[in-house]
Formats: sequence, C-alpha cells, structure tokens
Amino acid sequence: MQYPTALAADLLIKRGWMLATAESCTGGMMAAACTDLSGSSQWFERGFVTYSNAAKTEMLGVDPALIAQYGAVSEQVAGAMAAGALTHSLAQVAVAVTGIAGPSGATPDKVVGTVCFGFASGSQPITTEVCHFVGDRAQVRQAAVHHGLSRLLEILG
Repeated sequence: MQYPTALAADLLIKRGWMLATAESCTGGMMAAACTDLSGSSQWFERGFVTYSNAAKTEMLGVDPALIAQYGAVSEQVAGAMAAGALTHSLAQVAVAVTGIAGPSGATPDKVVGTVCFGFASGSQPITTEVCHFVGDRAQVRQAAVHHGLSRLLEILG
C-alpha cells in the first residue's frame, strides 16, 4: 500500500514542524512509513509504540482511569495518546492510533477493524475519530496507517 508520507513530509517541512506518532495496534508501522523516506529526520521527531495499557500510561501519561472507563480502544484514549505524544516530545503535531486489528480481541461493542485516532497540534483542540476497516490483521493495520497519514494531510492543510 502506498502511503501519503511524502506529501505529509512536504507540508511539515514548509511549516517547520516535527511529527510524533503514538501507536498501539499498528505497532510502529506509521513511524516506519515516515522513516522509510530519506531525510525524515527533518520532520519526524519520534514515535511511541505503546501496545500495552501500562505503556500508554508510563510513556504518554494516559490516565489509567480513562482506560478503565472507556477501554484502550476508544476516542478518549486516542486523544489522550495524541496529547501525551506532544507533551513527551519536541513535535508540533501528533497522530495517535489504537484499535482492534484482529483476528481476536473483539467485543460486542468493538468489532475487529475498529480503530480510533487522535490528532493533536499545539493550541488547537484535540480531534478524534473512530473508523471501521475491513480485512485481515495486515489489511486493518495498513488501512489505519494510511488513514492516519491522510488525516494528517488534512490537518496540515
């Protein structure tokens, strides 16, 4: 799958901004897509792979009560992950992703393919969204990376 990484890089460089990612279900794939580009150190600051709930709390400062109340796969946690990525980095914009890539892990309320995103940028309000992707584990993860980077393009405008 072709990701819109080069376009995001151009927009980040034009703004003089750095990007941080906070990833759960994608396991660092978004950061890898960014660093696949030569020269990415000009615009990619760091990536957090916070697969466990403890990692979300320890590395990003996500409140454990938030995870307990809404679940790790929730817009609330995705937003907190994005905010934490900004707080714990030198970046000006952050993208966070948490979801159920499958084939296990689903609940009656959260089916396989449910992925939540959080986007944080400076003084702008944190935005979140939930998407439902179809396919096997690899396809869900790839779709999540593509969506996160595509939404980043919209935010950078």
